[in-house]
Amino acid sequence: MKTFCSRPLYRNYIIFLNLSFLFVASTLLVVYSSHSSQFLVLSFHSSNEQGCGDLNGIGDYAEKCLYLKSKNPCVSQGYIDYLYIFYCSFGTSPLLGYGFLLFWLLVLFYLLGNTASEYFCSSLESLSRLLKLSPTIAGVTLLSLGNGAPDVFSTFVSIMGSGGTNINVGLNTVLGGASFVSCVVVGIISISIRKRLVRVDKSAFVRDTSFYLLVILCLFLILIQKEIDVWAAMAFSTLYIVYVIVVYVSHTHVSHTHGWNSGKPSESHGNISNGSHDLTVPIMSSIEREESEDRLSAAEEGALSSAVEEAKRGCYQLPGPSDSCRMLIFILELPLYIPRRLTIPVVSEDRWSKPYAVASVTLAPVLLSSLWNHQYANASFQKSLLIYVIGLIIGLLFGFVACRTTEMSNPPKKCLFPWLAAGFLMSVTWSYITAQELVALLVSIGYILGISPSILGLTILAWGNSLGDLITNLTMALNGGPEGAQIAFSACYAGPIFNTLFGLGLSLVGSSWSKYPSAVVIQGDPYLLETLGLLAGGLLWALVVLPRRGMTLDGVLGGGLLVMYIISMSLRLFQTLGSLQLQTKL
Repeated sequence: MKTFCSRPLYRNYIIFLNLSFLFVASTLLVVYSSHSSQFLVLSFHSSNEQGCGDLNGIGDYAEKCLYLKSKNPCVSQGYIDYLYIFYCSFGTSPLLGYGFLLFWLLVLFYLLGNTASEYFCSSLESLSRLLKLSPTIAGVTLLSLGNGAPDVFSTFVSIMGSGGTNINVGLNTVLGGASFVSCVVVGIISISIRKRLVRVDKSAFVRDTSFYLLVILCLFLILIQKEIDVWAAMAFSTLYIVYVIVVYVSHTHVSHTHGWNSGKPSESHGNISNGSHDLTVPIMSSIEREESEDRLSAAEEGALSSAVEEAKRGCYQLPGPSDSCRMLIFILELPLYIPRRLTIPVVSEDRWSKPYAVASVTLAPVLLSSLWNHQYANASFQKSLLIYVIGLIIGLLFGFVACRTTEMSNPPKKCLFPWLAAGFLMSVTWSYITAQELVALLVSIGYILGISPSILGLTILAWGNSLGDLITNLTMALNGGPEGAQIAFSACYAGPIFNTLFGLGLSLVGSSWSKYPSAVVIQGDPYLLETLGLLAGGLLWALVVLPRRGMTLDGVLGGGLLVMYIISMSLRLFQTLGSLQLQTKL
């Protein structure tokens, strides 16, 4: 029996994030009470949005604050004007301002990853079972979407939410995340299990790496052209449909070759070692049904488990005298949990709660109405009030129906699709809100530090979104045996393919569609081609080294990938520092 002091470390992490959230919320409340007219961004689709390149050339904090209060201030993409808060509210205490931004950055990263794993993935997994999708199709569609949700939403927000002004941030985020996963994650996995002499499936590996090299070639052509129209964007995103077909055909061929239809393992464990392992994403792999489920939950520091669920689970292991302490912990874990739980319908067996279910379907339309009014902030008061009234009426109607048709003890068994669709929609909404605020914060930090937001997208945003892949895949490779290593290795290539073709492709389609018949101009970033070269180099290194070493994951493969990534990132940092020093001299 565990004591209070021996609770898992990741619960401390969650409590720290919630305390950070309370600190940020209190600060925002104080700032809003004294500067209510400038604190919030009225609209993140302002037609007067402009770059803030001149901000660093202005003198002290007071002058920068006056600049931000001018007629044409720097407009934030999110809901909060971070530049105004930093320079006007924390102008006399910059260290406190940096602490505010850091705490809020951690909270946003946690919200984005936790919303994807706890709500988004749950809805997708249930939809996959309800629609009776085969493991192959589910793996390359719904499950890949669940695993890559943070990257997809961050990319979509970077490109679509800014009207194309931050398209380089989106490109760097996708390529940075793909480079991190295919070099760092694969490298660490290979070095960690080098003594086990684990061999990976050659046909699936060659298929995925070759296809991703084709995708990189297409991206190279797009960057050379420096523009893309709607037809080219649609053709680029359609490549993922081609990839799904190729995977399905190869999976079917291997299945018949190994005679799986004759009675031998047709479950995911049987498929893993025979070519379809790349179709089962780590977050929702069937391996989680066994002992590794506990290890994964503890290793991901809260990213794969609800704060309240873990608090309750810990309560059963704590001695009686610590009830008051456990209640305090439970309360501290609520701020980041309650808002999403009250607006995202959840109908899983282990998390079913009728009061929460009724509240979520009632409040979800109200939240959507609020977001609609925020999007069109220039609308009249009567129109905004009408939107709120419509949302409230719809919410009350849904709440009444849910109250009359559900039971206290069990989730609904019939008409399950509307519940899952609502959970999917609201988890997408929360992920989009969080990603939008995260990108806005990183762009603002870039202006404050004088660093290109593209560099922050390549590093901080890409690392933050890929940290879950590192922890999940490494844990599965270490604890899942050869099959777990096979899944983890393949996910390092199938995941980036999905993020690039679906996340980036869909964003380019939406952005080019909004400018049709004109093309979307990709502003010149001299370092994008370098990042693309790093990604291609890592794939080619693996494609050459692995077959020569009998498809065995070892230190040669992993060490080479890590060295390539470190050299590339060091070069980018030196280039950034050099440009900053040049700007300072000028």
